[in-house]
Amino acid sequence: MKVRPKKHLGQHFLTNDNIAKRIASSLDLKDASQNVLEIGPGTGALTKHLIDIPDINLHVCEIDVESIEFLNQNYSQLHGKIIDQDFLKLELNKIGSGAWAVIGNFPYNISSQILFKAFDDRNKVNQVVGMFQKEVAKRVCEDAGNKTYGILSVLLKVFFDVEYLFNVAPGSFNPPPKVDSGVIRLIRNNVKDEDLGCDPLFLKKVVKTAFGQRRKTLRNSLKPILGDQKLTEQYAQKRPEQLSPAEFVALTRSISIKL
Repeated sequence: MKVRPKKHLGQHFLTNDNIAKRIASSLDLKDASQNVLEIGPGTGALTKHLIDIPDINLHVCEIDVESIEFLNQNYSQLHGKIIDQDFLKLELNKIGSGAWAVIGNFPYNISSQILFKAFDDRNKVNQVVGMFQKEVAKRVCEDAGNKTYGILSVLLKVFFDVEYLFNVAPGSFNPPPKVDSGVIRLIRNNVKDEDLGCDPLFLKKVVKTAFGQRRKTLRNSLKPILGDQKLTEQYAQKRPEQLSPAEFVALTRSISIKL
């Protein structure tokens, strides 16, 4: 059967087999029994290489009915392991115990949300290898002091080691996207929630609020959180892109003490 790429699902099927192999080989699998979840397998361009990895526990998450039928017809290894549910609503602990490596040629219309979910599920996700719009991929890997440094750059780097792996040209897909793509890898570091000295959810709120008005100084952009409280002078005149992830954690701790 032929599966049509669907615009409303953000589908751009990967057709370059060398790129698919390269993405699959980018998984850093130290544990032979690693749980691996592929998001949006489509017609299995990446899936067929993941299946060849010895001993991993592979599941795929797909909501396209045509793709699910295709995968069931062509990959008997996936029987009982195709999750027909939106990944953004998926509870990882309900499909298996232990940590998960998340991988995929991610639909660009939800790629940022996938990364926010990786942050929220950081104690269940030990790795992410994914294809993104190049602009998004570069932004995630950006360092403080740059204009494209933002919310995801900060939050992910608190809990993950982030690496930009390689570029992918539009001609590697059907249909070709109008933008270049990039593959990145996130590997969970050893930082635990309790190591921060502040609530990770409050950290997320501080970072989002700060970058919500990124042209303003933190003294002004964080007023919705601070209320009548004054911000410590070392942060007051700075803008959010000037703070490293570690400095955002320290800032959040200082605010938590005041409130």
